[in-house]
Formats: sequence, C-alpha cells, structure tokens
Amino acid sequence: MTRFGKARFAWMLMAVWAQMQSTADAQHTDRDLARRAAIHPVSTAADMRLWLARVPTTRDFPADFEIMLRSQATLYSIEMSTSPGCLPCGDLWIRLSAFRARYGWQVRTLGQEEAMLRSGRLGLPWVGNPVAWVRPLADPNRMVPIAIGTDHGANIARNAWLAARMLTGTRAALGVRAMSKFTGIVGVRAPASSNPKRR
Repeated sequence: MTRFGKARFAWMLMAVWAQMQSTADAQHTDRDLARRAAIHPVSTAADMRLWLARVPTTRDFPADFEIMLRSQATLYSIEMSTSPGCLPCGDLWIRLSAFRARYGWQVRTLGQEEAMLRSGRLGLPWVGNPVAWVRPLADPNRMVPIAIGTDHGANIARNAWLAARMLTGTRAALGVRAMSKFTGIVGVRAPASSNPKRR
C-alpha cells in the first residue's frame, strides 16, 4: 500500500471511529434525556405538589370498580419500597393507607434489598423510592407495579383494580395500556459522604 493509501485508510478509520463515537454519545444523551423526563426528584413538599398538579386524575371508573376492589381484599396486598426522609414515600404511604381503609386491602413496606430484587425481576429501568406493587397473597412471585413515584389516590386505585384483573387473566397488554402513566415523582437522595467512616 502506498503512503497515500495508508494515509487515506487511516483517515477513513478515524472518520468511522468519530461517527461511531458520535452515535454512542447521541444514544447516551437520548437515554439521559429520557431518564430525566421520566424521573422527577423533589426535595420539598411544594415541589412535590407542583409535579402532582401536572398529573391527570382518573375520573371514569367501571361500574363494578368498588365492588370488585372490596371483594378481592383477601386475595391481594400492596407492597411499597420506601426510605427515611423521602417526601413522596410518605405521600404514597398516606394514599395507600386511605386505599386500605376504603377497600380493606393489606398494605406493607418492603426492605431495600427486596425492593431492588423486585425491580430487577420486573425489568424496571431504575430502582427508586417509592415503588408500589400489587401481589397475590397466595403467590409471592407474581406482582404488577402500580406506582413508580407517588400519585393521586384515584390513579392508584384504578391501577390496583387493573393489576388485580391482569393477575386473574385479563390480557396484560390491555391492562398495561389502560394503566395511568407512572409519575416518577421520587425523593432527592442525600449525597454520599466522602468520609469513609460515615458511609
């Protein structure tokens, strides 16, 4: 190969590498933008209320909605991940407690390790707080996420109703399409300490 040919070949390799790098950077940027669009960290109650104000509230419910939720209270539980000092976690817990009082379902919190395992098993793109799942009491390995981030009580109730239907045979695609979009309203995590003794 001539000197000119070698130089041209090297230039082509550099151009291909630059194009590949540009594509990888664009994909990374797209993922970061999508992640930022889906997750809304809040550190104050006012910020949380502002994000919740943007979330549409379910207004139309099926005729058998209340009857079905009450009649299935002995079959399902709602379990959520949480962390200390997380405002949306406390907000979701209050809403789930109201759901429990109205429909009789069990509600409990999960430990961090169990929550991480569940998120991985369900293929959720991130592990955050709070996340709530509906699980059949008779089968600990089946579950449907109903909230990623806190949400309005009406949306949580509708998602719990849909999750119960999905777990009893309604086509999953139909249930997933009908679910309220997850809000992604999560708490701001405290920065990790640089002091090894505090980690």
